[in-house]
Amino acid sequence: MEFVGATTTKGSPNFVPPDERIAEFDQDGTLWVEHPVYTQFVYCLEHVGPLVKEKPELKDREPFKTILYGDREAIAKLSMRDLFEILLATQSGMNVEEFRDDVRKWLAAAKHPRWNRPYTELVYQPMLEVLHYLRANAYKTFIATGGSAGFVREYSDRVYGISPEQVAGTEQAFKYGYDKDQRPLLTREPKLVLDNLEAGKIENFWLMYGRRPYAASVIPPPTTSRCWST
Repeated sequence: MEFVGATTTKGSPNFVPPDERIAEFDQDGTLWVEHPVYTQFVYCLEHVGPLVKEKPELKDREPFKTILYGDREAIAKLSMRDLFEILLATQSGMNVEEFRDDVRKWLAAAKHPRWNRPYTELVYQPMLEVLHYLRANAYKTFIATGGSAGFVREYSDRVYGISPEQVAGTEQAFKYGYDKDQRPLLTREPKLVLDNLEAGKIENFWLMYGRRPYAASVIPPPTTSRCWST
Protein backbone atom coordinates (compact mmCIF):
# COMPACT_ATOMS: atom_id res chain seq x y z
CA MET A 1 0.00 0.00 0.00
CA GLU A 2 2.95 2.32 0.66
CA PHE A 3 4.36 1.45 -2.75
CA VAL A 4 1.08 2.15 -4.51
CA GLY A 5 0.68 5.42 -2.62
CA ALA A 6 4.20 6.54 -3.50
CA THR A 7 3.88 5.68 -7.19
CA THR A 8 0.35 6.98 -7.83
CA THR A 9 0.35 10.26 -5.88
CA LYS A 10 1.11 13.26 -8.06
CA GLY A 11 4.00 15.27 -6.73
CA SER A 12 5.64 12.21 -5.19
CA PRO A 13 9.31 11.76 -6.19
CA ASN A 14 8.40 8.16 -7.09
CA PHE A 15 5.29 9.03 -9.11
CA VAL A 16 4.72 6.71 -12.09
CA PRO A 17 2.47 7.89 -14.96
CA PRO A 18 -0.55 5.62 -15.49
CA ASP A 19 0.65 4.32 -18.87
CA GLU A 20 3.90 3.11 -17.26
CA ARG A 21 2.32 1.32 -14.29
CA ILE A 22 3.31 -2.27 -14.98
CA ALA A 23 3.25 -5.07 -12.39
CA GLU A 24 4.59 -8.52 -13.31
CA PHE A 25 3.87 -11.77 -11.49
CA ASP A 26 5.33 -15.24 -11.52
CA GLN A 27 2.74 -18.01 -11.81
CA ASP A 28 3.62 -21.39 -10.24
CA GLY A 29 4.05 -21.11 -6.49
CA THR A 30 3.16 -17.40 -6.61
CA LEU A 31 -0.39 -17.23 -7.95
CA TRP A 32 -1.32 -20.91 -7.63
CA VAL A 33 0.09 -24.15 -6.24
CA GLU A 34 3.17 -25.87 -7.66
CA HIS A 35 3.44 -28.91 -5.38
CA PRO A 36 3.79 -31.85 -5.50
CA VAL A 37 4.69 -31.01 -9.12
CA TYR A 38 3.94 -28.19 -11.53
CA THR A 39 0.35 -28.35 -12.73
CA GLN A 40 1.29 -28.18 -16.38
CA PHE A 41 3.69 -31.07 -15.89
CA VAL A 42 0.76 -33.13 -14.58
CA TYR A 43 -1.09 -32.27 -17.78
CA CYS A 44 1.89 -33.38 -19.86
CA LEU A 45 2.40 -36.59 -17.89
CA GLU A 46 -1.19 -37.61 -18.51
CA HIS A 47 -0.64 -37.13 -22.25
CA VAL A 48 2.47 -39.33 -22.45
CA GLY A 49 0.44 -42.57 -22.60
CA PRO A 50 -1.74 -41.48 -25.56
CA LEU A 51 1.34 -40.05 -27.27
CA VAL A 52 3.23 -43.36 -27.03
CA LYS A 53 0.22 -45.19 -28.48
CA GLU A 54 0.50 -42.92 -31.51
CA LYS A 55 4.30 -43.19 -31.59
CA PRO A 56 5.33 -46.62 -30.22
CA GLU A 57 9.00 -45.87 -30.93
CA LEU A 58 9.00 -43.62 -27.85
CA LYS A 59 8.16 -46.49 -25.50
CA ASP A 60 11.76 -47.49 -24.83
CA ARG A 61 13.24 -44.02 -25.11
CA GLU A 62 14.01 -41.72 -22.20
CA PRO A 63 12.49 -39.74 -20.62
CA PHE A 64 9.25 -41.35 -21.86
CA LYS A 65 10.29 -44.78 -20.57
CA THR A 66 10.66 -43.39 -17.04
CA ILE A 67 7.25 -41.72 -17.23
CA LEU A 68 5.55 -44.89 -18.43
CA TYR A 69 7.23 -46.92 -15.66
CA GLY A 70 5.66 -44.60 -13.12
CA ASP A 71 8.58 -44.40 -10.68
CA ARG A 72 7.89 -41.14 -8.82
CA GLU A 73 11.43 -40.86 -7.48
CA ALA A 74 12.91 -41.30 -10.94
CA ILE A 75 10.44 -38.82 -12.42
CA ALA A 76 11.40 -36.27 -9.75
CA LYS A 77 15.04 -36.57 -10.86
CA LEU A 78 14.36 -35.77 -14.50
CA SER A 79 16.39 -32.82 -15.77
CA MET A 80 14.91 -29.59 -17.10
CA ARG A 81 15.93 -30.75 -20.57
CA ASP A 82 13.89 -33.92 -20.04
CA LEU A 83 10.90 -31.89 -18.90
CA PHE A 84 11.10 -29.66 -21.95
CA GLU A 85 11.28 -32.72 -24.21
CA ILE A 86 8.11 -34.10 -22.63
CA LEU A 87 6.38 -30.73 -22.83
CA LEU A 88 7.24 -30.24 -26.50
CA ALA A 89 6.30 -33.78 -27.47
CA THR A 90 2.92 -33.80 -25.73
CA GLN A 91 1.93 -30.30 -26.86
CA SER A 92 2.83 -30.61 -30.54
CA GLY A 93 1.05 -31.82 -33.65
CA MET A 94 -2.22 -30.02 -32.88
CA ASN A 95 -3.28 -26.60 -34.02
CA VAL A 96 -3.66 -23.79 -31.51
CA GLU A 97 -7.45 -24.15 -31.31
CA GLU A 98 -7.19 -27.91 -30.66
CA PHE A 99 -4.64 -27.27 -27.94
CA ARG A 100 -6.85 -24.58 -26.40
CA ASP A 101 -9.84 -26.93 -26.31
CA ASP A 102 -7.78 -29.79 -24.87
CA VAL A 103 -6.39 -27.59 -22.07
CA ARG A 104 -9.85 -26.29 -21.23
CA LYS A 105 -11.24 -29.81 -21.09
CA TRP A 106 -8.39 -30.98 -18.86
CA LEU A 107 -8.67 -28.03 -16.47
CA ALA A 108 -12.40 -28.62 -16.13
CA ALA A 109 -11.86 -32.23 -15.03
CA ALA A 110 -8.41 -32.45 -13.39
CA LYS A 111 -8.17 -32.26 -9.60
CA HIS A 112 -5.23 -31.89 -7.26
CA PRO A 113 -4.33 -35.29 -5.68
CA ARG A 114 -4.22 -33.92 -2.13
CA TRP A 115 -7.00 -31.34 -2.06
CA ASN A 116 -9.35 -33.00 -4.57
CA ARG A 117 -10.17 -29.58 -6.00
CA PRO A 118 -9.75 -28.19 -9.51
CA TYR A 119 -6.34 -26.60 -9.98
CA THR A 120 -8.00 -23.34 -10.98
CA GLU A 121 -9.42 -23.09 -7.45
CA LEU A 122 -6.05 -23.64 -5.76
CA VAL A 123 -4.90 -20.05 -5.98
CA TYR A 124 -3.58 -17.77 -3.26
CA GLN A 125 -6.34 -15.41 -2.15
CA PRO A 126 -3.93 -12.70 -0.88
CA MET A 127 -2.32 -12.60 -4.32
CA LEU A 128 -5.71 -12.18 -6.00
CA GLU A 129 -6.32 -9.24 -3.66
CA VAL A 130 -2.94 -7.73 -4.59
CA LEU A 131 -3.77 -8.04 -8.31
CA HIS A 132 -7.13 -6.38 -7.76
CA TYR A 133 -5.63 -3.60 -5.63
CA LEU A 134 -2.96 -2.81 -8.23
CA ARG A 135 -5.49 -2.70 -11.07
CA ALA A 136 -7.73 -0.44 -8.98
CA ASN A 137 -4.80 1.98 -8.95
CA ALA A 138 -4.27 1.95 -12.73
CA TYR A 139 -1.57 -0.74 -12.76
CA LYS A 140 -1.61 -3.28 -15.58
CA THR A 141 -0.91 -6.79 -14.32
CA PHE A 142 1.14 -9.29 -16.34
CA ILE A 143 2.25 -12.90 -15.88
CA ALA A 144 5.79 -14.02 -16.69
CA THR A 145 5.83 -17.80 -16.36
CA GLY A 146 8.22 -20.63 -17.13
CA GLY A 147 5.19 -22.64 -18.21
CA SER A 148 3.68 -22.63 -21.66
CA ALA A 149 1.98 -19.32 -22.40
CA GLY A 150 -0.68 -21.18 -24.38
CA PHE A 151 -1.54 -23.27 -21.32
CA VAL A 152 -1.72 -20.37 -18.85
CA ARG A 153 -3.72 -18.11 -21.16
CA GLU A 154 -6.64 -20.53 -21.07
CA TYR A 155 -7.53 -19.61 -17.49
CA SER A 156 -5.60 -16.44 -16.60
CA ASP A 157 -8.46 -14.08 -17.46
CA ARG A 158 -11.18 -15.81 -15.46
CA VAL A 159 -8.95 -16.88 -12.57
CA TYR A 160 -6.66 -13.85 -12.17
CA GLY A 161 -8.28 -11.15 -14.26
CA ILE A 162 -5.19 -11.07 -16.49
CA SER A 163 -6.01 -11.11 -20.20
CA PRO A 164 -4.25 -13.57 -22.55
CA GLU A 165 -2.19 -10.89 -24.30
CA GLN A 166 -0.63 -10.02 -20.91
CA VAL A 167 0.76 -13.54 -20.35
CA ALA A 168 4.36 -14.21 -21.33
CA GLY A 169 5.65 -17.76 -21.09
CA THR A 170 7.84 -20.40 -22.64
CA GLU A 171 6.97 -20.74 -26.31
CA GLN A 172 7.37 -23.42 -28.96
CA ALA A 173 7.38 -22.94 -32.71
CA PHE A 174 4.25 -22.70 -34.84
CA LYS A 175 3.82 -23.79 -38.44
CA TYR A 176 1.49 -21.86 -40.71
CA GLY A 177 -0.72 -23.93 -42.97
CA TYR A 178 -4.27 -24.68 -44.11
CA ASP A 179 -6.92 -27.20 -43.15
CA LYS A 180 -8.92 -29.32 -45.60
CA ASP A 181 -11.26 -26.37 -46.20
CA GLN A 182 -8.32 -24.07 -46.94
CA ARG A 183 -8.76 -22.09 -43.75
CA PRO A 184 -5.45 -20.84 -42.29
CA LEU A 185 -4.23 -22.42 -39.08
CA LEU A 186 -1.19 -22.57 -36.80
CA THR A 187 0.15 -25.95 -35.76
CA ARG A 188 2.31 -26.39 -32.67
CA GLU A 189 5.78 -27.70 -33.55
CA PRO A 190 8.15 -29.72 -31.28
CA LYS A 191 10.73 -26.94 -31.20
CA LEU A 192 11.48 -24.55 -28.34
CA VAL A 193 11.80 -20.92 -29.48
CA LEU A 194 11.51 -18.98 -26.20
CA ASP A 195 12.89 -20.16 -22.84
CA ASN A 196 11.06 -18.18 -20.17
CA LEU A 197 12.79 -19.63 -17.13
CA GLU A 198 14.86 -17.72 -14.57
CA ALA A 199 16.51 -14.62 -16.14
CA GLY A 200 14.66 -15.40 -19.37
CA LYS A 201 11.53 -13.96 -17.76
CA ILE A 202 13.17 -10.56 -17.45
CA GLU A 203 14.81 -10.65 -20.87
CA ASN A 204 11.70 -11.84 -22.67
CA PHE A 205 9.41 -9.42 -20.86
CA TRP A 206 11.30 -6.56 -22.45
CA LEU A 207 11.44 -8.42 -25.77
CA MET A 208 7.68 -8.87 -25.85
CA TYR A 209 6.41 -5.68 -24.22
CA GLY A 210 9.22 -3.13 -24.35
CA ARG A 211 8.48 -2.19 -20.75
CA ARG A 212 10.25 -2.50 -17.41
CA PRO A 213 7.89 -3.51 -14.58
CA TYR A 214 7.72 -1.15 -11.64
CA ALA A 215 6.70 -4.04 -9.41
CA ALA A 216 7.31 -7.78 -9.62
CA SER A 217 6.39 -10.73 -7.46
CA VAL A 218 8.53 -13.82 -7.96
CA ILE A 219 9.79 -16.85 -6.10
CA PRO A 220 13.60 -16.60 -6.31
CA PRO A 221 16.23 -19.33 -5.83
CA PRO A 222 17.12 -19.69 -2.12
CA THR A 223 20.47 -17.90 -2.44
CA THR A 224 19.22 -14.82 -4.30
CA SER A 225 17.12 -11.80 -3.47
CA ARG A 226 13.90 -10.89 -5.17
CA CYS A 227 14.40 -9.18 -8.50
CA TRP A 228 12.77 -5.95 -9.67
CA SER A 229 10.72 -5.61 -6.50
CA THR A 230 10.14 -1.90 -7.11
